[in-house]
Amino acid sequence: MTTDAGLPSVRESLQLALLAEPEGSPLVDELAEAAADHYHLNYSKHPVPVLFREVRAARTLLAGVLPAGTDGTELHRQLGRLSGLLGNLAFHLNDPTGARIHLGTAVSYANRCGDTALVAWAYGAQSMVARHTGNLTAAYTYAERGAAAAPAGLVRAQLHAWALLPTLAQQGRDREAAAALDVALSELEADPVGQAPGRFGFDEPELALHQAEAHLTLGRTEEARARAEASAAACTTGTPGWAAATLVLAQAEASDEPSDAAQRALDVLDRVPPSRLRATSRTRLDRLEGLLAARPAEYVADLRERLRTLPPPVDASGAASA
Repeated sequence: MTTDAGLPSVRESLQLALLAEPEGSPLVDELAEAAADHYHLNYSKHPVPVLFREVRAARTLLAGVLPAGTDGTELHRQLGRLSGLLGNLAFHLNDPTGARIHLGTAVSYANRCGDTALVAWAYGAQSMVARHTGNLTAAYTYAERGAAAAPAGLVRAQLHAWALLPTLAQQGRDREAAAALDVALSELEADPVGQAPGRFGFDEPELALHQAEAHLTLGRTEEARARAEASAAACTTGTPGWAAATLVLAQAEASDEPSDAAQRALDVLDRVPPSRLRATSRTRLDRLEGLLAARPAEYVADLRERLRTLPPPVDASGAASA
């Protein structure tokens, strides 16, 4: 289990190693990999602004010993992973422009090193960002690129569920969305491990979340409720995955059970402090507020007031929420 103190100590140890071997070495490569592993495996355990700062500082340190030449090295690969993490963190801070730049850098370094899993993941993240900004044409292009690059098994399942499925659902392409889901399910079932932790990982609760949102987009409320309930039940209460699934479940309940939907959202706001509330959860809260606007049920007014006073992820001066 990482701690608040443990997070900056990783960067500090990396800095000490670079002072001892300023030209880089196999040891530096190994430590760079360990740092990237630490950040991606503990991604959800720290406030996004704090983790962004640490990942950026680590990438800056490693960039200083980047070897010259055109061949991809292990250090290039770790810089690609750190860039991918920065892109995802920027997205969770509601900075889609910054996210696009970081993720594009991740694709470049991953291609240079032949890391097909990272290439696929970075394209999937680019698809997510494009979808968020309403550019479904770009979202589909990135999703196709990611799925084409993805190795069989878990990564291919992730790209079909995380990138292709929601994009096709938003485009109203029901039959193709169902086909993407079938591929995701079959690839996940065929994978010998079937799950992987961390930001680059994938598992059944995340798949259930993407299923739920696709069903919701396509107007299949009962199916959305069932998959969102399954996803939330498999997550630890208070985590980002739990918050996402709970808010999707609330959206599915909004038309028939508005009081329950509002109460679920209030529970998320009670359990997740503003500094840990990702931009994706804020978007889901905004959608829920819109769905509840014409339904003056119990707790709806309370939710509206809580959302009105919710501090933004980053204020006008660039400071993150406390």
